[in-house]
Formats: sequence, C-alpha cells, structure tokens
Amino acid sequence: ADVLAVDDFDESMVREVFETAAAMKRMVAAKGGSDVLRGRVLANVFYEPSTRTMCSFDAAMKRLGGQVVSVSESTSSAKKGETLEDTVRCLECYCDAMVLRHPQVGTAARAAAAARKPILNAGDGVGEHPTQALLDLFTVATAWAETGAAPPDVLACLAGKQLTLLGDLKHGRTTHSLALLCSRLAAPPSLVLVSPPELRMPQAVCDKLRARGVAVEETDALRQVLPQTDVLYVTRVQRERFATEEAYRAVAGSYVVDKALMEAAPPRCVVLHPLPRVDEISTDFDADPRARYFEQMENGMYVRMALLALVL
Repeated sequence: ADVLAVDDFDESMVREVFETAAAMKRMVAAKGGSDVLRGRVLANVFYEPSTRTMCSFDAAMKRLGGQVVSVSESTSSAKKGETLEDTVRCLECYCDAMVLRHPQVGTAARAAAAARKPILNAGDGVGEHPTQALLDLFTVATAWAETGAAPPDVLACLAGKQLTLLGDLKHGRTTHSLALLCSRLAAPPSLVLVSPPELRMPQAVCDKLRARGVAVEETDALRQVLPQTDVLYVTRVQRERFATEEAYRAVAGSYVVDKALMEAAPPRCVVLHPLPRVDEISTDFDADPRARYFEQMENGMYVRMALLALVL
C-alpha cells in the first residue's frame, strides 16, 4: 500500500498507526529496536534538502532491522535527464519500498503509478506531507495524555479543541496535510488559520475542509485567537518557495512566538513546529513545557517505524 496523501487514511487507520507508533516507542525505550524488517531494503529518494524526514525514515528502517539506500538529486541520473518514472523503476529493482521527496506537486502519485513497490510521500512541493501530519497529531495526543487532559481514545481528545495554524499556510505542505487529516476524523477540532493575507491557506483546501464539516476561521490577528488556542502549529515563511527575495522579505518575520506572547495562551496549549525554524519561535520559549517541537521530531521516527512495519 502507498502512503501518498492524508485522504488515504480514515479514522480507524489513523488509530492503528498511533497504536503501532506507541508500541514502537515502548519497544525502542526497552531494547532499542527489533528485526521485524530484517532483510528488507528502503530507498530514501530526496530531491529536496531534508534533515528530520530523511534521517527519521533512515533510523526507523534500521531500528526495525532493515537497510537503507539513499539517493539525492545530485547523485542520481536525474542530472543526466532521466525521468522520475525511470528512476523509480530502476530503484525498485533494489528495494522493497521507496520514500520520495520532490519539489513538484503530484510527483508521489506519478511515482506510485510507475512503481510496483510501495511509495511513501515525504513531501511533494507545496502539496502534501502525510507522514508529518500523522506524527503531528500523534504528538498532540501523546502530550495531552501525559497531562491527564486526554480521554483513553487518543483521537477523541481532539473533539471540541481549537487548532491554530500559523505562518506560511500558502506554501506549507505540512499545514495542508494536517488540516486535511483533521477533516478525516469523526469529531475534528476547529481550525483557525492565521497568516498574512499573501500567505493564506489555498482556497481549494479551505473549501474541502468546510465541505467536510470542519469549522474554519481565517485571520491575521494571532493575539486575538491565542487565548482560545489548544494547539498552536507554527510554520516558517519558506524563502525557497518565493520567486524573488523582495517577495520573501515582504512577509518574513510576520509573527514571532516568544515567552512574552505565550503568556496569553492556555497552560495546556501544545506548541508544535515541523522544523527547521528561522526566527518564528524564539529560543526563550524552548524550556516551556508547552513547547513540544523537539518531542514532535522524535515522534517522527516512531510514526515512520509504524508506517514502514504496516506497509511492509
């Protein structure tokens, strides 16, 4: 089975991934790994820079006893003009599954159409990043369970809550996927979309959310919505997605989350960031117990371990 978009998942599948990820987390703490994927090979194919996603998939496969072949644009035959489809057909001769990141929307679906082996989308341009959305929600559920604020059902904890997405919502594939994953739940949180007017969530995404019954509010006023925010999801303004430096600088630094600002947020607010950050979260907030972005990064390995084990 491929993992291309969050619409591939329904609520029961999300719950299965979360239960498996929690088991993986316990297993790693107890003994470091297992050999459930011994003899299997994963191809990590990254045409865009990556630290967390690439390394967490690599570590996930190795902790499950498998091996990894890594390919970047600079080391692949794409430099010679080879098509994505031919690259995929070549690599699947050597591996059991493939993780793909590419700067163009729709490339994961193209790869899956050409491949006989499973394809996992690690980000296709400004499109989607489904495995990130899964680890984001897993982190929220885990955080609330630790504080006693969550019911036993890890997804039920989202009902009636407010999820505020902040920053570059136009180009931010992580926010697209997280919002759409929420819409797959029977009782989704309400969504508040905070951004400069130039960086609003794509209308197609908003239309789909509302059609599925999700309450959506768009604003540029973070301070007004912060006191009601249960989850604050911060994203950077992505310099690499802008056509010119001038266009980037016009919106860079629009919002900065720091210790002083977060005095207005609830004491159990969960603050996430897909990372890397530039200056949108001040380091003076890192020690706050509501800051969960480094835990979020670690959870990425457990969720990707779960996905690899389930897919393979």
